[in-house]
Amino acid sequence: MIKILIIEDEIPARKKLKRFLEALETKTKIVAEIDTVETAIEFLSNFSVDIIFSDIELLDGNAFEIFERVQVSCPIIFTTAYDQFLMNAFESNGIAYLLKPFSKDRFQIAWDKFLLLKTSYSNENLQLNKLTKLIQQNFEKNTYKKRFTINTHQGIYFLDTENITFFEASEGVIFAYDIKGKKHLLNKPTLSEIEKELNTEYFFRINRSTLVNKQHVEKIERYNKNILAIKIKAIKTYFKTSQSKTASFRKWIEK
Repeated sequence: MIKILIIEDEIPARKKLKRFLEALETKTKIVAEIDTVETAIEFLSNFSVDIIFSDIELLDGNAFEIFERVQVSCPIIFTTAYDQFLMNAFESNGIAYLLKPFSKDRFQIAWDKFLLLKTSYSNENLQLNKLTKLIQQNFEKNTYKKRFTINTHQGIYFLDTENITFFEASEGVIFAYDIKGKKHLLNKPTLSEIEKELNTEYFFRINRSTLVNKQHVEKIERYNKNILAIKIKAIKTYFKTSQSKTASFRKWIEK
C-alpha cells in the first residue's frame, strides 16, 4: 500500500488528481488532503508518507516554505499552473513537474517514474539524484530570448535582454527598463508571456507586476517578516516581494 499526501488548495484540481489515483492498478491510500503551508508543516512534522503530490501556490504561501521548514525523504510530484518554479522543484525532492491542466497520460508518466524510483534502486539517495538529473535534462531549455524589438513612431530598435534590469506591468502595459533607467514599451500582453522566453537563472518574478534581472540587483533589505525590499541599479525606488515569492526568491538570488 502506497501512502499518499495531497497538498492542494483548489478543490477541482484535488478531485481530478484523486480520480487519476483511483484508476491506478497500484494499491494506494490518500492519508491526508491539505490546503495550507502551516497545516502541511504540522502534518509532515509528525507523519511520513511514500509520495507527495503538491501544488506550489497555496492559500497562505508558497509550498517551498514547507520543505524549507520540515525535512521530507519521500519523492514529490509538483502540480502547478506556473512554469517558473521548475528548478526549485528539483531542489526539493521533486521527481516530476506537472503543468496544469495536465492530462491523465502526463500523470501516468509521472507516476511510472515514481514506481521506477521506488523499485529500481536500493539506495534512496542514489534514486533521487539519478532520476532528478534525468528529468531536469528533459525539461532544460537551451534557448532563451536574446533581445526584444521596440516599435516607435521613429522606427524599430532592439533592446538586449542582458541590458534589461527589470520588467514592469502597469495598467495593462508592459515596460522594460534598461541599465540607464530608461523605460521601453513592449509589444507583449502579459508578464507571463515574457517569463516563458527568459532564462530563469537570471530572471525572477518577485510579485504580480515586477520581473527582475539578478545581474542588476544592487541591494536587498528586509521590509518585514515575510517581505523583502529590492533595489535595482539606476532605479531610486525599491520593489517588494510578495509573501508567496519571498522564500523562493531567497533561494534563487543566492544561486
